[in-house]
Amino acid sequence: MYTIQGVIRKGINNAFTQFERLGQVGNNLANMNTNAYKTVRFEQMLGEDGYLKGAIRTDFAQGSIRITSNPYDVAIDGAGFIPVTSPTGEVQYTRDGGFKQGKDGYLVTNDGWMVGEGIQIPTNCYRFQIKPNGDVYAYEAGKKNERLLGNIPLVRFASPEGLEQADMNRFKATDDSGEAVLVKGHDCFKQHNIETSNTSVYNSTSEMLRLNASMIASTRMLKVVDDMYNKAINIREG
Repeated sequence: MYTIQGVIRKGINNAFTQFERLGQVGNNLANMNTNAYKTVRFEQMLGEDGYLKGAIRTDFAQGSIRITSNPYDVAIDGAGFIPVTSPTGEVQYTRDGGFKQGKDGYLVTNDGWMVGEGIQIPTNCYRFQIKPNGDVYAYEAGKKNERLLGNIPLVRFASPEGLEQADMNRFKATDDSGEAVLVKGHDCFKQHNIETSNTSVYNSTSEMLRLNASMIASTRMLKVVDDMYNKAINIREG
């Protein structure tokens, strides 16, 4: 049997859960143009106690692959992540292949994290090529044969849903995700391409409108219950 106070507590909890979900949908829409961004779902579950509970899930479905004119762009066609290393030595994982040439010619992410174990592109290189298996070759002036500079590794996880989201569209390995496993003999890399966000504008907008209507209904219900509570107090005092 519910008391008025209990109904109010449940209503506030449920409205707060819906507000969190609305925030996640808004974040997805804000990142619709972010390279290789993965949509975050906020799944609601109604517990036996009447409280709404939420769980955050990341949708790792493949985004569309778009051709670019930038030789530093590389898309992953298939499952997996590229390990990148911070200036302090921390390793995280990304699908955003919008790279650039950083300090001393090394291939880095846009915020300066080193790709793989370090791939240094020489200054006299007039062209470099990223093979589907991640091998990076340089073509230097005055030399007939290309030179192997290194390899962009591809790793996969037993349970990618267990990865923890980090800054700048990167992920951290956790006990739930398992350790990164190096993929050998693949052909998943596409140079001059970039993976786009897998966020559906139509679905996200529809969900945002639905959640907004649901929150309005929840707050109205709380107002009605609050009025009933105040009237009950007045009757007791009278």
